[in-house]
Amino acid sequence: DAYDNCITVCNMENLDPLGIHTGESIVVAPSQTLSNKEYNMLRTTAINVIRHFGIIGECNIQYALNPNSEEYYIIEVNARLSRSSALASKATGYPLAYVAAKLALGIRLPDIRNSVTGKTTACFEPSLDYCVVKIPRWDLGKFHRVSTKIGSSMKSVGEVMAIGRKFEEAFQKALRMVDENINGFDPCVKAPNEEGLEKPTDKRMFVLAASIKAGYTIDRLYELTKIDRWFLHKMKNIIDYYVLLENTDHTKLSHDILLRAKRIGFSDKQIAAAAKSSELAVRIQRQESNIRPL
Repeated sequence: DAYDNCITVCNMENLDPLGIHTGESIVVAPSQTLSNKEYNMLRTTAINVIRHFGIIGECNIQYALNPNSEEYYIIEVNARLSRSSALASKATGYPLAYVAAKLALGIRLPDIRNSVTGKTTACFEPSLDYCVVKIPRWDLGKFHRVSTKIGSSMKSVGEVMAIGRKFEEAFQKALRMVDENINGFDPCVKAPNEEGLEKPTDKRMFVLAASIKAGYTIDRLYELTKIDRWFLHKMKNIIDYYVLLENTDHTKLSHDILLRAKRIGFSDKQIAAAAKSSELAVRIQRQESNIRPL
């Protein structure tokens, strides 16, 4: 604000490595793979940058961080409300546009009431006890002579945001929202293909799912995709459970099996497809086990 008060509202990280436009990348909030030292280093730099430029209002800063060292570069400084700002606002429940407008009028951060909570002031930094995943939506199939490869130029026409207690849950929810014909992180949509992993396309996540099921190691997948091993391990959790459901008799889906499936984002339809059952049968079993959404 005009009185030099400054807070950080949201930190997010791209699942894809540098070279893929942030609008083309899966984004996770809060960041999952940063150490405490790395997080505080980037946070301190962000506050120093906004003070150096004398920005009053909202600003988002994008970094490239070397995962093997503490070397980092500032890629972008947006001293305005952008797509990233809209995502941060929705992910945290912090009314960024409302607060930025008040700051432009010269009002101090501690004097602005948070219109969402109704109790706290705008100088309280949000703290998330959940995971948010944003996945872009492409419609490349509707266009002729268009490359499906994704990179530094933005081709996505929209995006979805999902919320869950775990990354796996939010990730699978988001995949289902992007395309109503997709059950989740499904290894049966695409075939394993090293070129599809190394040169990302709009369907890379499903090539990745198939490759995990085919037995590719985490280290090999990291070499090909440069997606952080933490995310690859979480994706492997989903595929491992998918295989477990495939090997489980659909009449023996116990309370514990269904509860664990729900906690990592499996839908009734997805469980049914893996266990060779029907969506209705799985739903009845789930309701009999008293497993219901909150």
